[in-house]
Amino acid sequence: QVQLVESGGRLVQAGDSLRLSCAASGGTFSDYGVGWFRQAPGKTRAFVAVIDWRGGNADYADSAKGRFTVSRDNAKNTVYLQMNSLRPEDTAVYYCAAKKHGGLLMATAMYPSWGQGTQVTVSS
Repeated sequence: QVQLVESGGRLVQAGDSLRLSCAASGGTFSDYGVGWFRQAPGKTRAFVAVIDWRGGNADYADSAKGRFTVSRDNAKNTVYLQMNSLRPEDTAVYYCAAKKHGGLLMATAMYPSWGQGTQVTVSS
């Protein structure tokens, strides 16, 4: 199984941008589809974005469309989540998850590998 480490989360102001990184080790990263999820206090973990293992397709939650962009750099074994026009309701712990030969999977149960999460806090 691939191991994942998220980074880049911090406190920002509403309207700011932030780029999260998901670094992988222990596998052939280009074989893995990667999803981004987030969990706010008292809420269940929710889908944010996904990029398939070929890297040619991506999909987003409605709340992320037009503001967030997911991309991958297989040479660096890293997937990124660029977040623009951040809102207070984007405040959450953000997790990346991976599945070998994963497509555009949006369900948490489909992913066997998870990172530890990175906190994003957006102040108003």
